Amino acid sequence: MQLSKDNLPKINAANVIKPTDEMFDLPDKVLQFGTGVLLRGLCDYFIDKANRNGIFNGRVVVVKSTGGGDIHVFEEQDNLYTICVRGVQDGQKVEENIICSAISKVLSAKDQWNDVLAYAHNRQMQIVISNTTEVGLQLVKESIHQKPPSSYPAKLLAFLYHRWLAFAGSAEAGMVIIPTELISENGKKLFSIVEELAHYNNLGSDFTTWLKEHNRFCNSLVDRIVPGKPPENKLTELRHQLGYKDELLEVCEHYRLWAIEGDYHEQSMLSFFSADKAVVIEPNIEVYKELKLRMLNATHTLTCGLACLCGSNTVKDGMGDAYLSAFISDLMLREIAQAIPCPLPDGIASGYGYQVLDRFRNPYLEHQWINITLQYSSKIKMRAIPVLLRYYELYETVPQRFALGFAAYILFMKAVKEEAGAYFGSLNGQYYRISDDSAAFFYELWKTKSADEVVVEVFHSKELWGVDLSYFYEFIAAVQGQLSQIIQKGALVALLQMQEQ
Repeated sequence: MQLSKDNLPKINAANVIKPTDEMFDLPDKVLQFGTGVLLRGLCDYFIDKANRNGIFNGRVVVVKSTGGGDIHVFEEQDNLYTICVRGVQDGQKVEENIICSAISKVLSAKDQWNDVLAYAHNRQMQIVISNTTEVGLQLVKESIHQKPPSSYPAKLLAFLYHRWLAFAGSAEAGMVIIPTELISENGKKLFSIVEELAHYNNLGSDFTTWLKEHNRFCNSLVDRIVPGKPPENKLTELRHQLGYKDELLEVCEHYRLWAIEGDYHEQSMLSFFSADKAVVIEPNIEVYKELKLRMLNATHTLTCGLACLCGSNTVKDGMGDAYLSAFISDLMLREIAQAIPCPLPDGIASGYGYQVLDRFRNPYLEHQWINITLQYSSKIKMRAIPVLLRYYELYETVPQRFALGFAAYILFMKAVKEEAGAYFGSLNGQYYRISDDSAAFFYELWKTKSADEVVVEVFHSKELWGVDLSYFYEFIAAVQGQLSQIIQKGALVALLQMQEQ
């Protein structure tokens, strides 16, 4: 039996939380750019929970911007999908299955752009959320009159301009816009890009005044490990337990947080926040952001390549390996926690770190290391480089685990073949896709340079990091040494020797 609205009555309510009939009649209030598992497993989760409690009473229209995949599976399931929450809280097993009905429809930006713009005329739709990965919040100087524009900021600006026209510049037509991309001050950055694009497109001072004064671009942070669809054997087990088939099913941890920078206005507009204490709306969310970005995400990013090279498949597997687990713990608590580029109360970093390590050990999650390597270079830049700079500023010495993680990143990025613009590395006789905008840069480097030269070129690249890191002589030497060790003796030996230091 396939999950669908018509089949809901046949589903055993003892196994799953189901939407009520009334929830399907709620008006559209949110425009969401992105169909990814994080948005669906966190933001849409909170909206669905609020709707079940009669609080927000609104649904989400999703815009699929990327070319991969299709939207037909959403249509076939009436935009329903199952969120399987698995974890441990206070020593007790947490297991919850929720059929989420937050999404009313999914539109393709490529094929249904006019339909997307039509929602600018909907007075009740006053919220925009997005997750287009770190590389999505980039300035691309382009016309917003394309159908559609290529970049997310241009798509957003096109929508807002149509809304301004539709409501004749009314203050009440302004929107609350919440990017969830994991970059510092994401709301502020998105606004600056949109404002520059407005000038580039000559949209006029009346529009830019409305844009500034009546739209709220909120910095925000999302924190939940959402691996998505589980491996086939686990998926088969879940289908048997639930009694139906769901092509959009995703698994996530119990822990959750959505921190949004705002005041009473945002609290009023985002009324779903009152349905769950894990949605926080505060004037300053810097502490939440830095802890998550550095302790959880930077640790993931600096470990994923090394773990793949060691033959570890999932974060859970890594935490079950004595050497990888020790590396992860020491990297997080002895290096990253000591150099977070933000003032923090005493003890908060280590306390949060121990909590994150418990989350990594969650026995119910299958979080693939290879998935964390998506846009590896931009993640290193955003999540890890600020920690490296701060570490040197404080201690003037090499963070050794950081150096090993960086060496593994450089080797993981070594493509051995290119096919139709896609780049592939090789590990133990198997190819893996290098899904990174800098893959071509590394491909050319590795074709013509020695390993030591590659390291030097990488640290010289301002395009990669936004700054020239070539003056970190000792760190560069440490990375060269670790890279040589991995190439000659393997990642496992390099990891073992690191733990013996």
